[in-house]
Amino acid sequence: MIAIIDYGMGNLRSVSKALEKVGGKVEITADSERIRKAEAIVFPGVGAFSRAMSNLTDLNLLPVLSEVIQLKKYFLGICLGFQLLFTESEEGNCKGLNIIKGKVKRFNFPGLKVPHMGWNQAEFKTTKSLRAIAKQSDEVVARHEVPWQSQKSEGLPHLLCSLAMTPKFKILNGIPNNSYFYFVHSYYGEPEDKKVIAATTFYGLEFPSVICKENVFAVQFHPEKSQKIGLQLLKNFVKLVEKC
Repeated sequence: MIAIIDYGMGNLRSVSKALEKVGGKVEITADSERIRKAEAIVFPGVGAFSRAMSNLTDLNLLPVLSEVIQLKKYFLGICLGFQLLFTESEEGNCKGLNIIKGKVKRFNFPGLKVPHMGWNQAEFKTTKSLRAIAKQSDEVVARHEVPWQSQKSEGLPHLLCSLAMTPKFKILNGIPNNSYFYFVHSYYGEPEDKKVIAATTFYGLEFPSVICKENVFAVQFHPEKSQKIGLQLLKNFVKLVEKC
């Protein structure tokens, strides 16, 4: 069972229905014991960072969230759930869960419309390194299909098998590089460790839109609103859980 955390921030039914559509067995809950017994956690949300942290505190959910992450259960943060994983936020000068060291900042560029709302692309951060590998060697090192291939990356060798099988790429399996996802947010996360960034999106600046750290995945966009591509990401998460 996948537990969808109910802490009073947003419509959780759309996330639940999307996960069920791709084969997930889900339960919307705020019960710590149910969350503790779940095989994986989905942590969605929309709204204010400070109010979300207040709700989580009032519901006594902070300890169990830290516990399930430490137990290496698969965890997916969505939108506000992405931001709450960070150390702190400029929004209300509030502390977060501190799972991802870093700060959540507000978009602050003259002439830039805030919130960032609508469809935008996610560029997978391995693309540049793969191009470097391609230039250094004409040999195809591995014959496995790349789980994502950009139309702009024609001629790239297949991804090294060891890289293709890491969880960072499993969550993006079957999703083409530079795919469009649906965003609605006024703040963005800036992690201290850039290695956790799996994909970035440009809106006034390049910001992380997908983060992967061991068993923790987080996306700034709404996969449940991102049509076929978003469902593929959720399907990948469900498949990871099934293999546990």
